[in-house]
Amino acid sequence: MQYTDYYQVLGVARDAAQDEIKRAYRKLARKYHPDVSKEPDSEERFKDVGEAYEVLKDPEKRAAYDQLGANWKAGQDFRPPPDWDAGFEFRGGGYTQAGEEDHSAFFEELFGRHYAGATGRRRSFRMRGEDHHAKVLIDLEDSYQGATRTITLHVPELTEDGHLTTREHVLNVRIPKGIRPGQQIRLAGQGGPGVGGSESGDLYLEVELRDHPVYRVTDSDVYLDLPVAPWEVVLGATVKAPTPSGVVDLKIPANSNQGRKLRLKGRGLPGKAPGDFFVVLQVTLPPADSEAATALYKQMEDQLAFNPRADLGVS
Repeated sequence: MQYTDYYQVLGVARDAAQDEIKRAYRKLARKYHPDVSKEPDSEERFKDVGEAYEVLKDPEKRAAYDQLGANWKAGQDFRPPPDWDAGFEFRGGGYTQAGEEDHSAFFEELFGRHYAGATGRRRSFRMRGEDHHAKVLIDLEDSYQGATRTITLHVPELTEDGHLTTREHVLNVRIPKGIRPGQQIRLAGQGGPGVGGSESGDLYLEVELRDHPVYRVTDSDVYLDLPVAPWEVVLGATVKAPTPSGVVDLKIPANSNQGRKLRLKGRGLPGKAPGDFFVVLQVTLPPADSEAATALYKQMEDQLAFNPRADLGVS
């Protein structure tokens, strides 16, 4: 997927005020409108200009887009960083300038999840406040135990002179035990304000897990790479293994191999159908850092008829 520089498409600076962006869009939209333009690629250019304006006219989309940085070049191969949009508060709603089918793959990758499902028409007036959406990152341990955390969201806004800024929206959020990646926490009344005294909208927090230095998560299952000594996998042993819910005594069967998975049923992410916890054995060799250790390795070489490459047909 290629990166699109929306500022370059409209020919404006990255710190341009909203009025400048609007003027640039109107000028280019007239120039490339398929009904009047003689340019051979006018229809495509018209769509590009419309998409750039769709992002840069909207404080929320523009602020999130700016988070990607200014070092990307138009046409450069691009993949958004993981969780690039975490911590930004988006309003509900859909595509306001064009239908979903009129947007590029670049736009869809960045904004499709937040703005999908609209009809292409402008949103009708409603008294109730708009629902807002944001992605938040939590620790794995919070999913296991539940927690109350202070979360700060960034809400894009325009200054009086039309420049983009953000304000902080600080919330105390109760994280329910067993919540999983992709699920949402609904905060009633924390969305957009209602009109004429009507009720506010809701705020929906989509949960993702931070990368953990010890564990990794797949669906509802949790994995741990556990270092073990050679004699523990060969002779069998009972060792201590950490889990997010506490240390357990793990029995390693004799004659286990490197990479063997040992399953602890129901010790993955909690829930009505809890996931499993898998311990992946990682054999760690002791260093030959003394004469005794070196002699022991030499003894093994002399006495064990062991060829680790036998299955490859070489000695």
